[in-house]
Amino acid sequence: MTTEQTACILCSRNCGLRVEVEGSRLTSIRGDDAHPVSKGYLCQKAARLQHYQENADRLEHPLRREPDGSFVRVGWDEALAGIAARLVALRERHGGRAFAFYGGGGQGNHLGGAYSRQLTKAMKSRFVYSALAQEKTGDFWINGRLFGDQRCHITEDVEHADVVLFIGTNPFQAHGIPNARDTLRELKNDPARTMVVIDPRKTETARMADVHLQVRPGTDAFLLAAMLGIIVRDGLHDRAFLAERCTGFAAVEAALRAVPIEEFVRRADVPLADLEHVARTFAGARAACVRVDLGLQQSLHSTLNSYLEKLLFLLTGNLGKRGGNNFHSLFLPILGNTDERAGRHVLTAHHRMFPIGGLYPPNILPGEIEHDGEERVRALFVDSANPVLTGANTAAYERAFAKLELLVVVDVAMTETARLAHYVLPAATQLEKWECTGFNLEFPDNAFQLRHPLFPPRAEALPEPEIYTRLLEAMGELPRSFPVLERIAAAVPSATKHAGFIAALGATLAAKPRWAPYAASIAYRTLGRALRTSRAHPERVPPAAAAPLIALAMDLALREPRAVRRAGHRGNRLTLGLSLFQTILDKAEGTLVTRHELADTWSFLRHPDRRVHLEVPEMLGALQALRDEPEAPPGLVLLAGERRAYNANQIFRDPSWRKSDAHGAMRMHPDDARERGLSSGSRAMCESDTGRVEVTIELDDSLRPGMVTLPHGYGMRYRGGAPVGPQLNRLTASDHCDPLARTPFHKHVPVRVTAVQAAPAPGTV
Repeated sequence: MTTEQTACILCSRNCGLRVEVEGSRLTSIRGDDAHPVSKGYLCQKAARLQHYQENADRLEHPLRREPDGSFVRVGWDEALAGIAARLVALRERHGGRAFAFYGGGGQGNHLGGAYSRQLTKAMKSRFVYSALAQEKTGDFWINGRLFGDQRCHITEDVEHADVVLFIGTNPFQAHGIPNARDTLRELKNDPARTMVVIDPRKTETARMADVHLQVRPGTDAFLLAAMLGIIVRDGLHDRAFLAERCTGFAAVEAALRAVPIEEFVRRADVPLADLEHVARTFAGARAACVRVDLGLQQSLHSTLNSYLEKLLFLLTGNLGKRGGNNFHSLFLPILGNTDERAGRHVLTAHHRMFPIGGLYPPNILPGEIEHDGEERVRALFVDSANPVLTGANTAAYERAFAKLELLVVVDVAMTETARLAHYVLPAATQLEKWECTGFNLEFPDNAFQLRHPLFPPRAEALPEPEIYTRLLEAMGELPRSFPVLERIAAAVPSATKHAGFIAALGATLAAKPRWAPYAASIAYRTLGRALRTSRAHPERVPPAAAAPLIALAMDLALREPRAVRRAGHRGNRLTLGLSLFQTILDKAEGTLVTRHELADTWSFLRHPDRRVHLEVPEMLGALQALRDEPEAPPGLVLLAGERRAYNANQIFRDPSWRKSDAHGAMRMHPDDARERGLSSGSRAMCESDTGRVEVTIELDDSLRPGMVTLPHGYGMRYRGGAPVGPQLNRLTASDHCDPLARTPFHKHVPVRVTAVQAAPAPGTV
């Protein structure tokens, strides 16, 4: 038995873990006190990670689908040669627009992304789809307009705020803030601080709040606009901050003064006096912050919602202060900056959609595959993702994927998407390879953790760096060895660390520019073999996959040298980043990479004038259009994708991991159930205009009447059996989405729910 340090892989917090390993099993899981961010915190889900590592759906060998639909085992060389030949032929016949990539790193599984994205470059394609683009790209688009770059991401200092406003989020279950439950308890128990929750359900977080505004589903934009209208009407905005740090307030002020406050509050169905109290409390606080999540970002008006929630902390001067909202450094780049106004970004053939943050929205993908034109998507790689279940409109994905000329899935398990693939390639689990977590989004202290493997890969499974490097070699994009670079990497003097190799790699890529897109694999094959770490373990695999991180460490040190030095790292302009890289290799518990000061806030802004540009014409137009929007018709609304105590992403396939809610019940208000002749435990049929699923009813008076909820993370066919729990995306629609970012409206799906009549007992009429 050994004790190891690693991290949880179930949500964006990626809390540090200290685990005991015996043979092929995790025998004990607890929080790691040494982790620089989570400091020993742990929730109940991480304790079940053994169900991820050991389950009957694990893939062990490459598989190829036969014409009759069955799968046969093939060797790696045969599989990669077959895939490579088909990719090259498709590229030569149809060009890069025929290829798309989906995923590229599941939750807490980001190191492989540096390698998988090389395939799009080899295929001369720009089409990358991911879950991030199904959730957050409207928010990224707003960041680009306000702050000058879509990578200017905002975090919130909940721990030090006097007033915290949670909108469409339930951190008690969804986390998203440091040490969520401890932080919420501290906030609740401090009489000098105020917690406000805006949510249509009285969530666990809402029960702890000082004020809960139980908004009508889908009317967040009306409520936020009214709250901003109150702030401007009553002169509660921070004039000094707006004058010093912002431009465009005059246009925003005019739009907010035109908001019909009473009418919008009536639409949101909350007491006007309560909203006025919240507006005054938030605007009058010494320090206040806003935390939002998918309840806001996947509801009606999602991009407008992101604009309005940011105006709340901007108009009140709560940016760049302790207890407010703040920017943060980025170590691992998880998105790019693709402002569509530049006119140089590739539009999709069917929907004419532009990328946001370098990503395209998944719910348009079926349409791009079924497009009638020559430029349709014909081949797709899916990596660490299961879009057949997680993308909007499962039936559309099933129909579209059946028309692909080539579908390849790289994953640890035989997912629903993998069952439709032509080739299935087994990846090592996140506990069987060097990995990292890319959601390092903290301020003022930001950290990064490189995780070492706890187990060897099972059977023939390989880590993604090896899979994609071998594929590039099979495609003829790269040679199989780089003798000169290998010798230089192996002869690195301790004084200069890897500076000599970096210079040699730069010279090589200058001489062979066609290799430049594949620098990650070249570093993996050369520098990777020479990397060493002080993490003591005689059988541990060297950290070759971490080789591309050297460039990120050097880039961070060049961009933010003072913040890197404040984090405890030493070196000159040449060696500071190299020292940071070696520390990342050596520290199993994670590494503090930057320590910022509040004065650094304005250096994050990317507009040339270093100001926030408040006037966003598209959003001011959308705000004005709210006044003429017809009210939603009566009927039930489904909030799809609720987070509960025992659901997670698709990473857990074995249903026995759950201690409760085995069927993923539909929660319904008792009054709505009574009208339909339903009670707890009843079976019912839930139908939308897209499809239908059978559900189990659970009565829940914390919901508003007129709404129902279903959890995500269910509907998988474990061991090839029937779906366990609801496949909720059989109810969602591809075109029920935000008109700008194409974010699906998962939190506002009109549905009908009727009782399922039990079959008569044998011998009865």
